[in-house]
Amino acid sequence: MNKKPNLAALFGANSSKTFLGLPQCKKLDKIDASSVFIGAPCATPYKTVGPYAKNGPASIRKAGQSLNSNIDRHNFDIEGPLFPKGSKKAVDCGDIKWDNKNYKKNRLEIKNSISKIIKCNAVPILVGGDDSVPIPMIQAMSNFGDNFTILQIDAHIDWRETHMGEKYGLSSTMRRASEMNHIKKIIQVGARGIGSGHPKDYKDALEWGVKFYTADKVHSEGTVEILNEIDKNAKVIICIDIDSMDPSIAPNTIGRVPGGLTYFQVLNIIKDVSKKAKIVTIDFVEIMPEVDIDGIGGLTVSRLIAATMGIIARKNR
Repeated sequence: MNKKPNLAALFGANSSKTFLGLPQCKKLDKIDASSVFIGAPCATPYKTVGPYAKNGPASIRKAGQSLNSNIDRHNFDIEGPLFPKGSKKAVDCGDIKWDNKNYKKNRLEIKNSISKIIKCNAVPILVGGDDSVPIPMIQAMSNFGDNFTILQIDAHIDWRETHMGEKYGLSSTMRRASEMNHIKKIIQVGARGIGSGHPKDYKDALEWGVKFYTADKVHSEGTVEILNEIDKNAKVIICIDIDSMDPSIAPNTIGRVPGGLTYFQVLNIIKDVSKKAKIVTIDFVEIMPEVDIDGIGGLTVSRLIAATMGIIARKNR
């Protein structure tokens, strides 16, 4: 079989240690950027599966290499270059250190890292890692106000009280968020199929006040109603589990479920939120390169993160 041609090289791509070849910033208290790509290989894994998504951040940096010499070109997804004149570029701050045994330490490292980035007036783009990673990210926001909205885009609702004896695992992310005093509203988009949640978990979420918009509803009715739920000028935490997207475009995840959202449905939600409110932090998790198919998932997620950087840069210009 002939070797697969390197089409990225046709467009001038070259290897880089950072996402999109962006400047590297190693000091989290010395950031001058609109947004920050920061990896979190793990937080609180279940012992039966371990840190199965630990290679997620590295895989997205690699997938983004095909774009790294073209970030000044016109991006039709956001109607212009990623970082237009008068805006600040993003930076890559590498990966947060993690310990395979000390999960509490992992959560503290993530929480402190997110806090440092926000103090520099940059928007953290946290790339995981499994869906336990957002819990300390959400906790960090308690240092910056008491009225936040969570917009979760996910195939699963993540409202388990515990799973496999663990309170801070990936099946409990929104349950833990609901217990935080600074979280006032939760909107969950993209649920479909059978997940880990029980009927009682769904009932508890409804009683708390969660607004659910299933994948089926998004496909049939669009996203206008979702945006109406977000208050003008609200401070919004966006949590994106990539299994929210259809596995035909994002197969690089452990929780594949048919019927997911499209690339542009997710991107347009991010765009519309940015126009109406303020994105204060965002995560992309459940990235598992070992199960990707021909790099399709890496391409989808890296392109989505790149566009998100451009959206944030325009907002903060």
